[in-house]
Amino acid sequence: MAITSANQLELLQTAEAVAREKMIEPGLVIEAMEESLARAAKSRYGAEMDIRVSIDRKTGKATFTRVRTVVEDDELENYQAEFTVEQAKQYMSDPQIGDTFVEEVPPVEMGRIAAQSAKQVILQKVREAERDRQFEEFKDRAGTIINGVVKREEYGNVIVDVGAGEAILRRNEKIGRESYRPNDRIRCYIKDVRREVRGPQIFLSRTAPEFMAELFKMEVPEIYDGIIEIKAVARDPGSRAKIAVISYDGSIDPVGACVGMRGSRVQAVVNELQGEKIDIIPWNEDQPTFLVNALQPAEVSKVVLDEEAGKIEVVVPEEQLSLAIGRRGQNVRLASQLTHLDIDIMTEEEESARRQKEFEARTQLFMETLDLDEFFAQLLVSEGFTNLEEVAYVELDELLVIDGVDDSTAQELQARARDYLEAKAKAALENARALGVEDSLVEFDGLSPQMIEALAKDDVKTLEDFATCADWELAGGWTTVDGERVKDDGILEPFDMSLEEAQNLVMTARILLGWVDPADLEAEEETEEDADAETVEVGA
Repeated sequence: MAITSANQLELLQTAEAVAREKMIEPGLVIEAMEESLARAAKSRYGAEMDIRVSIDRKTGKATFTRVRTVVEDDELENYQAEFTVEQAKQYMSDPQIGDTFVEEVPPVEMGRIAAQSAKQVILQKVREAERDRQFEEFKDRAGTIINGVVKREEYGNVIVDVGAGEAILRRNEKIGRESYRPNDRIRCYIKDVRREVRGPQIFLSRTAPEFMAELFKMEVPEIYDGIIEIKAVARDPGSRAKIAVISYDGSIDPVGACVGMRGSRVQAVVNELQGEKIDIIPWNEDQPTFLVNALQPAEVSKVVLDEEAGKIEVVVPEEQLSLAIGRRGQNVRLASQLTHLDIDIMTEEEESARRQKEFEARTQLFMETLDLDEFFAQLLVSEGFTNLEEVAYVELDELLVIDGVDDSTAQELQARARDYLEAKAKAALENARALGVEDSLVEFDGLSPQMIEALAKDDVKTLEDFATCADWELAGGWTTVDGERVKDDGILEPFDMSLEEAQNLVMTARILLGWVDPADLEAEEETEEDADAETVEVGA
């Protein structure tokens, strides 16, 4: 096939038709045609030649040209596409390195193989342009709900036609045992859009918590308008869910607005989620209060929060235990996801037994270390004393409030406590030195002899060793592994050291060693303060 005047306009018409069908720019199709014609010409004139084709966007005329570049004598490799300065003088008046010489060559006759090759090039270019268009269209739609039509199911994964492309709903993103037939309409959440070799991949989900939040936004105008905000969502897809909401208008009940008249709004969401039961609860900044709400319908007697560990203990009446835990632990698991806290549930009887055990342990401690009888030791525990340090260094008046304790008795109690602590500290320091601890660590302010002994047992024996420690290595912390919180034990955690205290001690050690310049720290703090101030201004 030769590109003659008879079919020049046909090229433009074809490009226009393909572009309209695939919803891409006609120029991209013409560029693909130019590349395919150039490839066909190379098969005719020689693959080593630099043949280029230009199609006039108005007339459709295709111009074939051969391009040769001027190179250094020792860089000449391709004699068909390059030539030296001397060789170029035959065609150019003053050739310079890097100049190009362009000459027109006759159009080629495209045989069957060349035409097929050209077609493949055009199709490939069109597919690439189509993929780019799809990605640009969907990349900003991640995090929204989309309606589509089921095309087919492959190995449990559903392929969905979303209008301008295909999306995939993976087996684990379907609710329960949902099954779909071709041409079924489906509503999904766009979880992710990624550019991949075989085109943009649009990943859908019906199990994501965000899907429920977006459904409520569609059904509840107050959420869409920002009057009510969804603060947290936890789901057991297809079975049960909890959603926490807050209203920024005192006259609007957030729970009532989400439920709707006779439950119409929440029922619309339930129907979309295959009958998933939804608990709508009011959000509260106070975590214990929020947790009590999250454990509904169970009644809670008491809540004890450990903020540093991200853990919370909940005490419920015996008859409420099964309701608080829920079927297969569902209720407490959803409440934990909603509050981002580890929840320990115990009955009032279990809590009473635990407290009794703690009471007995502290009583035994005071009996053994202070040489007291059981009754007197129990008096100390009943007054809230939990360790020897409190007895040794508390104000004398706090001991005098105990029945039967006069001034001399209080002083004797404190003397015994201090003597015991000093003996224990001396033994710990001797043990630490025996383990090889250097004076640089012993003389460092902020560490007790028992702490130094614990560090020595963990092979931290110098101030340099201490300065290389991370704060969590000293104070402990929590990490998330496979969706579960795992405890990291700290070397100094038994001494109730917080992360902030550990950070300050390590930084002080680094300053003493000259590793950190205090002036740099002050500059960083000023920068952070300025950034915080800007944030406040923007928020205002």
